[in-house]
Formats: sequence, C-alpha cells, structure tokens
Amino acid sequence: MSGQRSGRAGVHRRIGRNMTTPSNSIASPLAPQAIAPAALSETRPFYWSVRRELWENRSLYIAPLAVAAVYMIGFVISEVAPLELATVDPGNQRLTLAMPYGHAEWLLLVTGVLIGTFYSLDALHGERRDRSILFWKSLPVSDLTTVLSKVSIPLVVLPLLIFAITVTLEILMWLLSMAVLVMRGAGAATLWARLPLFQMELVNLYGLAVIALWYAPFYSWFLLVSGWARRAAFLWGVLPPLAIGVFEYIAFHTSYFGLLLKQRALGFAARAFDLKDKAGVPVDPHFIPLTQLAPGRFLSSPGLWIGLIVAAIFLVAAVRLRRYQAPI
Repeated sequence: MSGQRSGRAGVHRRIGRNMTTPSNSIASPLAPQAIAPAALSETRPFYWSVRRELWENRSLYIAPLAVAAVYMIGFVISEVAPLELATVDPGNQRLTLAMPYGHAEWLLLVTGVLIGTFYSLDALHGERRDRSILFWKSLPVSDLTTVLSKVSIPLVVLPLLIFAITVTLEILMWLLSMAVLVMRGAGAATLWARLPLFQMELVNLYGLAVIALWYAPFYSWFLLVSGWARRAAFLWGVLPPLAIGVFEYIAFHTSYFGLLLKQRALGFAARAFDLKDKAGVPVDPHFIPLTQLAPGRFLSSPGLWIGLIVAAIFLVAAVRLRRYQAPI
C-alpha cells in the first residue's frame, strides 16, 4: 500500500511539473483553449434548452391539440345542418361566416394564456421539486440561459404553436364547409368570396404577438414565484397581488392597484386595435379587419414598455434566485 501511494505521488508531481513548466512551442490551433469557445457555440445551449422544455412539458402542445380536436368535433356535428347562406342578410354574411372561426381563435388564445401561466408557475419549481436541478446545474449552461429559455416558451414558442394549430384547424373547418356545400349544391362560391380566411390569420398572429408582449410581466412574475416558493406556487403567485389590493382598499379606500392589474389584463385591446370603425360603430371581436389594427400605437404605448421593464426586473431576480436555490 505504501508503494502504491508513493507511486501515485510521483505521478502527481510529474503532472504538476508538466502543467507549471512553460512551453516554448507555439500553441496549436487545435489546443483545447482554442476549440473550447467554438465547441460551446456549436452546442447552442439556448436552442437545446428550449428543446428540453418542449420534451419535458408535452402539455404545451398536447393541451391545445386536444382543445382544437374537441372544437373540430363540435364543428363537424354543426355541419350536419349547415347554415343556409341565402337566409342571411348580405351585409351580415361575412360576420356570420367568420363567427365559428373567431370562436376557435379566441378559445385557443385563452388556452395558450392558461398553459403559459401554469407552465411559468412550474418552470423553476418543478426542477427543484424533482431534484433534477442538481443535474441541470452540472451542465455548462448558465442560469441566465436557463431562465431565458423558460420565459421564451410563453412569450415566443407557445404563441407560434397556438398560431400553427389555429391555422390547421381553420383550414380543416374551411375544407369541411366547402365539401358540405358542394355536396348540397349550395353557395360554396359565397363561402369562398365572403370568408377572408387569410386576413383572419394575419389578425390572429398579430393578436397573439400583442398578448405575449402585454402579458410578459405576468409570465415573468410567475416564473420568479416558481423559483422562490417551496410549495403551492399558484397560491403564492395569486395571493400577494390580491392581498395588496385588499390592503389598499381597507387602509386607503382606493383601488389603484386593482385598476392597474385590470388595465394590464385587458388594456391591450384599446392600444392594439381600433375598437370602432370610421362611422363610430363598435367592431365585432369575431371579425376584426386589417384596417382596425394599430401596431404603431401599441408599440409606442408607455404601458407596454413599462411592463417590459418590470418583466426584465422579475427575470433578473429569477436568474439570481436560481443561482442560489437548492432542491426542495
């Protein structure tokens, strides 16, 4: 045993001399120091972190697909007795035809917001609960990259996923309606001419982007709570704002904080859309023309940028929190 220890000690001394002795040769471009940055960039840690979130959270796409499937089944049943377009006032035909598609868009949009909320509440909490945080922290991926990959799910990935599912669903609905009308010898040409499907998809994509940006403070707050709460993350995400509102009302008999939350939840509509046409008639939310979009006013809104700054503060806090948090 003493001979083995002395042998290992000799090996360690030789390794130490080799590491501390300066080399007179020119460093090879294939040295580890030269290829490390290139190898790190080729691994694309952010990209694979996002892919990991999709692998580990299959509900991100299973839930909206299930909602779309249920809606499609209901639409198929409704097509057993399709609407007679000839009985509809010509001025209301476009709105009548667009209404089922508008319902589908709103249903999937709300589904996306709910999925994004519950995902954010579990994004950091889940890896602490199942202790996988010990494994993920052992990888060469920074806390900043991890948190940004998680917040990109409700802000970028989920809206694009909801949009793709919505487009697929509405194309299937349109093809089914056309087939039924052709078999019945009815007004398929009216459906083709009066249903602006492409225009509706553009408005839907715009609306998804607006809501993602406007709700960024909510998602970031829930992500921060997910990294801090030891249990019941949903209650910790909801109860503190509610308690602040109740305290303000009891102490000062005002509701400024409640109005602020209401404005953050619903205020995007007045900033991103013209809710009335040129004649002053309110626009039906089931069909919003392209002319009613107001992207310039939305992007120049102080509320949008204040919300993004607040979201950035929450994300910075979440990064620092993850750096020092241990498993539950």
